[in-house]
Amino acid sequence: MNDFFLRYGGLLYLIQLGFGIIIGLYFWSLLKSQQNKKTVITRVSEKENIKLRQMRNIKLSEPLSSLSRPGSFNDIIGQEEGIAILRSALCGPNPQHVIIYGPPGVGKTAAARLVLTEACVSRVSPFKENAKFVEVDATICRFDERNIADPLIGSVHDPIYQGAGSMGAAGIPQPKPGACTRAHGGILFLDEIGELHPMQLNKLLKVLEDRKVMLDSAYYTENDKNIPDHIHDIFQNGLPADFRLVGATTRMPDEIPPALRSRCMEIFFKPLDHKAIETITRNAAQKIMFLLDEEGLQDIARHASNGREAVNIVQLSAGIAQVENRTAISSEVVQKVLNNGRFSPRLQPKLQDEPRVGLVNGLAVYGANVGLLIEVEATAVPVDEGRGAWTVTGVVEEEEIQSGGRTSRRKSMARGAVENVMTVLKSRFGVRVQDFDIHINYPGGTPVDGPSAGISMATAIYSALKDIKVSNQIAMTGEVSVHGLIKPVGGVMSKVEAARNAGVKKVLIPQDNWMAIFGSFADIEVTPVRDIDEVLRFALIRKV
Repeated sequence: MNDFFLRYGGLLYLIQLGFGIIIGLYFWSLLKSQQNKKTVITRVSEKENIKLRQMRNIKLSEPLSSLSRPGSFNDIIGQEEGIAILRSALCGPNPQHVIIYGPPGVGKTAAARLVLTEACVSRVSPFKENAKFVEVDATICRFDERNIADPLIGSVHDPIYQGAGSMGAAGIPQPKPGACTRAHGGILFLDEIGELHPMQLNKLLKVLEDRKVMLDSAYYTENDKNIPDHIHDIFQNGLPADFRLVGATTRMPDEIPPALRSRCMEIFFKPLDHKAIETITRNAAQKIMFLLDEEGLQDIARHASNGREAVNIVQLSAGIAQVENRTAISSEVVQKVLNNGRFSPRLQPKLQDEPRVGLVNGLAVYGANVGLLIEVEATAVPVDEGRGAWTVTGVVEEEEIQSGGRTSRRKSMARGAVENVMTVLKSRFGVRVQDFDIHINYPGGTPVDGPSAGISMATAIYSALKDIKVSNQIAMTGEVSVHGLIKPVGGVMSKVEAARNAGVKKVLIPQDNWMAIFGSFADIEVTPVRDIDEVLRFALIRKV
């Protein structure tokens, strides 16, 4: 053995030395490669930082829509009542979750921001001075059904996913907070909340109840001592999410899930009237220091459907004026913008100049509970005995119903309301409707649905059959039962507001929809009715 080591020991030493050198070169190469990578990453990062700084130094002029963004409650035109209710809901000692209904461009988001600012300095409000306003657009709030990512509720980055980092390599799941947690102690503003995915909505409702976000992961074990304490705390006690939800939507209330509505106070922002859009337009022109003549102002107020549209028209008009070296915005320039943008005048319902036979002022709602004055007209032509028929145009013919994963189609409620009216005219007044060809029409091009036009149709048909004029100063809404009783309907406050804006003197509403506030209106008389006899007594102008 000694002879072997004496003979081959030197060779073994050389082999060992060679292996050591090779291994050393290998690790030296790895180290050098890592250093080179760090050098490359540093250089790339420096270049990208320079590019980013250069990009941030490039700034265009601020758009008028940004300059015109409300900075105080006085800048939100035409929503005094809605803002007052919103302030009472959020600035008190017990702020509520809120859903704001209203058309686009009327100040819903701006109002919510300003209310939080006011609440933060209120001595009775639980909001702190640093309370956050976290804004999320529900239409683009994407999430992964496997819970890999959920920017609204929060998710868990499990170890198996790429980019899990050093904790992932150690098999540790990592919770990722969402907007609910970021809004903790403040307001979570969900724009277009009616578009939220049902799965996210169900999760959100749970968060609103518990005021925390509970997360889970197949990779979490409460007995795993390798997991840091803060992650144990999150999985066992949840992420804090004590905020107040403010949702904004352009949908109707009945399109919002009842479970969400039951947890929120509902506030309605009105569509802007002509005067409000005039004010917004004038303020926008002043912000960019341009003169706007009166005719151009009226053109914009007549065509813009909301404040955002009015501001955009002013900005485009100012651009044309600058290109043409003008110092003011004239009606000629405004009309160029309106013509190119294919703007149509806003629907401005007007009362008839005088009472007419078979013509009634009805009331409806559309969009985000926006009231609308509509005309209901009827004609009755005598025919051979018993051969008459009735036709109704301008209403939805059929409606689609989805329930329990099934879709079915049925006759619309508007057509069903016509049948109720015909039954009442036969049984209550003894009218032989079968002896007339009766045509009921809703002019205007917007299909009407729902039973709330029942009393309007009954009055128009009775007027046509008896050749009695209907007062042009009265508008009405209500469902008629087969016994002639007037049943309650939705959106009455919005309908009364529409009638008031149109110059109506009296509105007939169902007795069950009556509220004490209606009695305080000075410029319009709101009268509750119980049956069709009362309706006809108020609406028809009897011959003396």
